[in-house]
Amino acid sequence: MRFQSIAIDGPAGAGKSTLAKRVAGALGFLYVDTGAIYRTLGLFALRSGVDPADPAAVAELLPRFSVRMDYGPDGIQHMFLGQEDVTQAIRAPEVSRASSAVSAIPEVRTYLLEMQRELARSHNVVMDGRDIGTVVLPQADVKVFLTASPEARAQRRCAELSARGTPQDYAAVLAEIVERDRRDTTRAAAPLRQAEDALLVDTTHLDLEESFHALLETVKKELEA
Repeated sequence: MRFQSIAIDGPAGAGKSTLAKRVAGALGFLYVDTGAIYRTLGLFALRSGVDPADPAAVAELLPRFSVRMDYGPDGIQHMFLGQEDVTQAIRAPEVSRASSAVSAIPEVRTYLLEMQRELARSHNVVMDGRDIGTVVLPQADVKVFLTASPEARAQRRCAELSARGTPQDYAAVLAEIVERDRRDTTRAAAPLRQAEDALLVDTTHLDLEESFHALLETVKKELEA
């Protein structure tokens, strides 16, 4: 049996996880949030007292990095570090920064690559990240580059953090997003870029429902082509 794969890439805060999860649910596909894997490693580095930006130190952690994904009846992806469910813990701002640092390390990306590809070999998947269409699943059936302006992404991130009870200053969030974009697009290992055959979906001026329908229609048209 041949399984279908949908690759959704884009910058931090573009809504990839939220929208990809809903598209997967609408299509009956498995949703894989690859960013959550890197976040879990970032959390592991912080808890181990390791600088997430130190390639040698992080590489030494990899043999002891026990990460697992599990899916509830509702299809929600849960991340486990060892036996601990860290699904909520990995969304903290300091873990986001650590995730960005560890994801720039070539040894880390190589180590986690096969895990991601195996999921696509055994399921119909919607997979989102920074390099899914360019590196992880270059033969994906559908490739989408989902983006929005830094300002729009900062506003959404602030609203998300406030809803969680951890409000952040807009200017600080915007500066962090701009810096994250710079790191992601200039890193040596699998930099963020739009695949040549990826379709661009810009949600700067769309609300959540409009963004979801725009993405879903784009994916459906490609699958039916």
